[in-house]
Amino acid sequence: MRVLVARSFLQRARGLLGRAHLAADEALLLRPCSSVHTFGMCFAIDVVFIDPQGVVLAVREALGPWRVARCRGAAAVLEMAAGAARRAGLVPGTHLRLASTLSVVVRA
Repeated sequence: MRVLVARSFLQRARGLLGRAHLAADEALLLRPCSSVHTFGMCFAIDVVFIDPQGVVLAVREALGPWRVARCRGAAAVLEMAAGAARRAGLVPGTHLRLASTLSVVVRA
């Protein structure tokens, strides 16, 4: 999976706004982040909340446009195409390791 990393305030604020879609093999990592919104978006996304140790805390599947999601204790959020989290087997308790700025490795 190709993961784009949004580290600056402006990168996180822009997020996926202005995009028509997100490819099935693409994701956006927002760090630091514990809440997201889909105001102004025209497609649904999966939202994966991750703690500081890389453990998935919660997954919101197919979060539609004009919605808000948050998770206490999250240090980062992975935004993925709707259905991608399930295909990748991401559930609470999954350990993630950022291998580079362009990929994520899922560990059981």
